[in-house]
This record gives sequence, structure tokens and C-alpha cells, in this order.
Amino acid sequence: MDLFDLSGKTALITGSTKGIGLACARAMAAAGARVVISSRKADACDAVAAEIAATGARAVPIAANISDDAAVDALIDRTEAELGPVDILVCNAAVNPYFGPFLDTPDDAFDKTVRVNIRSNMRLARRVVPGMRAAGGGAIVVVSSIAAFKGSDELGMYAITKAADAQLVRNLAVAYGRDNIRANGIAPAIVKTDFARALWEDPKNAERAAKSYALGRLGEPDDIAGAAVFLASRAGAWMTGQTLIIDGGWSVKG
Repeated sequence: MDLFDLSGKTALITGSTKGIGLACARAMAAAGARVVISSRKADACDAVAAEIAATGARAVPIAANISDDAAVDALIDRTEAELGPVDILVCNAAVNPYFGPFLDTPDDAFDKTVRVNIRSNMRLARRVVPGMRAAGGGAIVVVSSIAAFKGSDELGMYAITKAADAQLVRNLAVAYGRDNIRANGIAPAIVKTDFARALWEDPKNAERAAKSYALGRLGEPDDIAGAAVFLASRAGAWMTGQTLIIDGGWSVKG
């Protein structure tokens, strides 16, 4: 048995038109899953789905703004109508609308960060759990951040929501473990994506950050995708309620 085989599984990945989400979609499709490509822009979803379909895998593009409850419901409804119940949910989409002193966080940025990074993930889980339960199990993977485990001034609000995501997977694991539904998180350090561009686009800043990592380099999206496949597959069948820190050795280096 191939422990990483996802054949016959339906995987819904939010924020999957670029960065970590795209890498996860490609990796899960390569492992045999049917993948739902979702982000806010329909043309981007269509392009990624076409790219993956060209490899022989099944990919369905469904644009959705996960900050909108009706859009989340429509995303799940259409996924279930076209591909059946969701076996694997990857909550990757996130926002960070404010970067600056923590207590100066504007109210609208606070509300938006909580709504997208916490509330939307909870709503997505709420919608897919019944189908997973009926199917005899499933896997939920939430992309958190290394920021969840360290105090931060300028990333304060984002860090709080990512810490909440780590608690979200613990709650889901306890509540639905009896249904063979596993929930885990992934906490990356700086990965070279558009989302984190402000943290690495300056060469001097990128070099300084890389030197703080035991492996001496920043992360790439594919460095995260393999962990997502592990958590979604038979290989991770006895792991739940955990958040994997994938940080190139940053947290263990003095």
C-alpha cells in the first residue's frame, strides 16, 4: 500500500492559485486526488485547473471569497455536487491587511483578519464535517504560521489569528476524532510566496533571515506541500490535533 496515495479522494484547497496553496494542489493531484482550485479570481482558478488537468488529474475551478458566508456555502455546495463529499480540506487562504505596531491595529483590519483567518476556516470545517462523517472519515489541514508561537509587534494581529488556528485544529481533533476525522496544522516560517513578499523581497533582509535558519535558506512552497500530503493521507492516519512547525530550523537555532 502506498501510504501517500490519495486516489479517489476529493481535496478542496483554498487560496490555491499561487504560493503554498498552489503547491499543495499540485502535490495532491500528483498523489491521485481530485482537486478543487479556489481563490477570489475566477480567471486564476481556471488557469491553474487547466494546468493540473493537462497532467491527467481532475481539477475543478470554483472561485470564492471565503470572507463571504454565502460564497463559502456555494463553494461547498458546488464541490459536493460535482465531486461528492470533501475528503480533504486544506484551509490555506489568509489575509494580513495590517503590518505595524500591535495596539495600533485599525478596527477594520482586526475584523477582517479574524473573519478570514479564523471564522472562515471554522465555517469551512462546519460545512465539510457532515460529509466526512458520512464517508467514514476525512482530513482537515489548516495552514498556520511560525508567528503563532512567538510574540510579535508588527505581525501581532496576524499572529493571534494563526495561534487561534492551532487551537482550532485541536478542538476539531477532539470533537470529531471518534468519526475518524483528523485535523492538523502546518506552521511555516518565511516561505517565498507573494503573500510573504514584504518579508523577503529585499535581498539584504532575505539574506539576514536565511542566516537565522539552520538550513541556511528560506522556504519554498514545495517544502510545505509534502507535509500537507502526509497529513491528508494514510501516512498521517494516527496524527491529529497537531501543528507541524516547518521552519528550516529557525526555532532550534540560538
